[in-house]
Amino acid sequence: MFMSTKRAAEKWGISDRRIRVLCSEGKIPGAFQEGRGWKIPQDAVKPADGRYKSTESLLDMIDRKKKELDNRRPLTEGEVERLREQFIVEYTYNSNAIEGNMLTLRETDMVLRGLTIGQKPLKDHIEAVGHKDAFEFISELTKKNVPLNESIIKKIHYLVLADKKDDRGVYRRVPVRIMGAQYEPVQPYLIGPKMEQLIADFTKSTEHIVTKLARFHLEFESIHPFIDGNGRTGRLLVNFELMKAGFPPIDIKFTDRIVYYKAFDEYHVKHNLSAMEKLFAGYINKRLDMYLQMLQE
Repeated sequence: MFMSTKRAAEKWGISDRRIRVLCSEGKIPGAFQEGRGWKIPQDAVKPADGRYKSTESLLDMIDRKKKELDNRRPLTEGEVERLREQFIVEYTYNSNAIEGNMLTLRETDMVLRGLTIGQKPLKDHIEAVGHKDAFEFISELTKKNVPLNESIIKKIHYLVLADKKDDRGVYRRVPVRIMGAQYEPVQPYLIGPKMEQLIADFTKSTEHIVTKLARFHLEFESIHPFIDGNGRTGRLLVNFELMKAGFPPIDIKFTDRIVYYKAFDEYHVKHNLSAMEKLFAGYINKRLDMYLQMLQE
């Protein structure tokens, strides 16, 4: 006797899509494909879900440290401002460097202080200032706990893409391909509906904030709504939601870019969310440690 993926999904309490992935990966003994569907033995046992094992204890640790941070005395305004200034420089450097900006960390600091670096493109200068403006914009929105919507996303992108005035804050109107990526961004006519659905799914999700943001970021980048600046905008959106949830913002390092890129392939090729989730969780954990250590001192 066999059952359908839909019946197995109801029986095991997981999605029909997940059942199909498990079948295709050979993780349900005796399951076989028939036409476009799958036949699963009636007595098959639900496979152990190993997708989140690597980060499960880390998520618990993050929750504990977040609670501990909430219960400690707040930092002074001066301390917060100093930390913010330092973070902006490093975050702007890393996020832009991932996308090909040639400014060094020291040069990024100088540009954000109003200086011009000889022998470096004007575009790189403008990108640094635009990214800083975008981070300051989401920081202000965080104080007001503004809900995520398409208008905010376009405004963030408008600030990020300061060097391309005609493409700022508007969805792309041409199909694109991402060199070396294992997925193809959606066609232009699908961007609006896909973005609307992405925001709706994120808003109603009850998953842990780290899991939610890993999924959101992966899907946002796969939609690739803008002609340029998607990576920087996407990482700013992650920090926007992290800060609203009371977490410190994170800074994905340029030196971790290969791990970051591989996390996208893991998701699109193997349907594995945990690589991006683990990356985000690791950064959040380190940031919480830094804040707790400062308060202890």
